[in-house]
Amino acid sequence: MRQDMEMPRPLDMLPKAHLHLHFTGSMRHSTLIELAREHGVHLPDALEQDWPPRLRATDERGWFRFQRLYDIARSVLKRPEDVYRLLREAAEDEAAEGSRWLEIQVDPSGYAQRFGGLTATLELVLDAAEAAASSAGIGMAVIVAANRTRHPLDARTLARLASQYAGRGVVGFGLSNDERRGRARDFDAAFRIAKRAGLLAVPHGGELMGPASVAECVDDLGADRVGHGVRAAESPRLMERLADRQVTCEVCPLSNVGLGVAGSPEDVPLRRLFDAGVPIALGADDPLLFGARLLPQYQLARDVYGFSDAETAELARQSIRSSTAPDPMKKELMTEIDAWLATE
Repeated sequence: MRQDMEMPRPLDMLPKAHLHLHFTGSMRHSTLIELAREHGVHLPDALEQDWPPRLRATDERGWFRFQRLYDIARSVLKRPEDVYRLLREAAEDEAAEGSRWLEIQVDPSGYAQRFGGLTATLELVLDAAEAAASSAGIGMAVIVAANRTRHPLDARTLARLASQYAGRGVVGFGLSNDERRGRARDFDAAFRIAKRAGLLAVPHGGELMGPASVAECVDDLGADRVGHGVRAAESPRLMERLADRQVTCEVCPLSNVGLGVAGSPEDVPLRRLFDAGVPIALGADDPLLFGARLLPQYQLARDVYGFSDAETAELARQSIRSSTAPDPMKKELMTEIDAWLATE
């Protein structure tokens, strides 16, 4: 028996980047409870004693319930210090799991009314992210995300806002929420604005809908990475295109299971995508609602999908290559991954 099978290398010591984490969804459950009590926000059982909630978003009713729980969680963030706390704790949790670079996604529209408008909200998040990164000793950047259930003109407004902060903490522009309620191509103008500013295009696709959703993100939005993208595994030709163009899929296995996209961890096609040469960045999506942060996704790669330590190291490398971390940091992290793999 190989020694690495007898004594697996510790995954929390493997340097990695986390590229699919939503702002509200990054909150610790204990912090949600504490802030709710402090601000007098009533939490449903699903967010308190029955946490993590049982979710299924493959139909509209299930997705509505998911969004309702998300909105309730968002409502406990009422003061600037709450935002600072959320990001400080998120950075601490990343560092504890070996995540050395975090790109966190936020839609400023969800907080604009309470924090003085879109610009003031984004600046608050950027300031809090900078402080959190410094405190935890990791790198952190922000992705501004539009909501595909809102009008494409709202997305253009957010793309222009994100563009103003390109190079000042904002590194990408995304598109999230229910794929069934807004086609990617309807938001092409917003993504052109973001691309002109040098921002990465990182829309969600291929989660609730099939391979065509992923293809639209790539063809119409010029996606550099696709949030989730797991349904691409249903099309060998699409996987070949993603591999050829090195478009990364931000795969979040326990989110896929939590929302009913996959019936069980074994049903998430991580191995199929990896073997097809599609770059992968494992992500946690919304730990607050799915009950698992980044490290359990890597544990699944080892325990469920049968990844060797060499293959797991390659997953970490792919996450770093796909990130916007500065080149010197990427080089340093790659060297540290090699060192992790060389340990006996």
